[in-house]
Amino acid sequence: MGLSRVRAVFFDLDNTLIDTAGASRRGMLEVIKLLQSKYHYKEEAEIICDKVQVKLSKECFHPYSTCITDVRTSHWEEAIQETRGGADNRKLAEECYFLWKSTRLQHMTLAEDVKAMLTELRKEVRLLLLTNGDRQTQREKIEACACQSYFDAIVVGGEQKEEKPAPSIFYHCCDLLGVQPGDCVMVGDTLETDIQGGLNAGLKATVWINKSGRVPLTSSPMPHYMVSSVLELPALLQSIDCKVSMSV
Repeated sequence: MGLSRVRAVFFDLDNTLIDTAGASRRGMLEVIKLLQSKYHYKEEAEIICDKVQVKLSKECFHPYSTCITDVRTSHWEEAIQETRGGADNRKLAEECYFLWKSTRLQHMTLAEDVKAMLTELRKEVRLLLLTNGDRQTQREKIEACACQSYFDAIVVGGEQKEEKPAPSIFYHCCDLLGVQPGDCVMVGDTLETDIQGGLNAGLKATVWINKSGRVPLTSSPMPHYMVSSVLELPALLQSIDCKVSMSV
């Protein structure tokens, strides 16, 4: 790590600042209720939702050639077809998708303590939100959690030529803030994108949010620091800057 103080922090969004996984689970529970009460599905409702969850985890598409609404409605349509058989049911698939999506967005909120942390941090350093994913999906989340005012800049991977972990998107973030990679810290919950990307770009430090306390594989990218909550970040940044002061 270089001998300059931290000037900027890049934050991931999903499962770093907002509980995307929890919000998605709540969306799935609402769909299960719908399928069981309105359409009289029994255990099939949970099977369908499990299948959709697997499809979501394997999503891979080119952002400029695909409509995310079509892709995700098709996940539901395929899951219903695979579970129930019979004719395709696009109308039911759309109903499930939009219920899941609207419920999920309702529960994507910035916690008050996270808002307070960002507000205090921004008095000392520049803050940037760096999130991978489809442009429409990520912009809807940003709108839902109303986080725009806490950041100096917001960069969505689906709007760029490359996403994390490509170094180019990190250099673009540095340019937006007028800083060098050695001035910046990347904070995120995903080793393969957030941490690997920060390492690829030569950032000052990478901070892995490891809520579950899992042990990374030996083949995984190795973060400079690991914390169990994003709220531990201010104290960590202070210690990084203290090391710089002592070195100087």
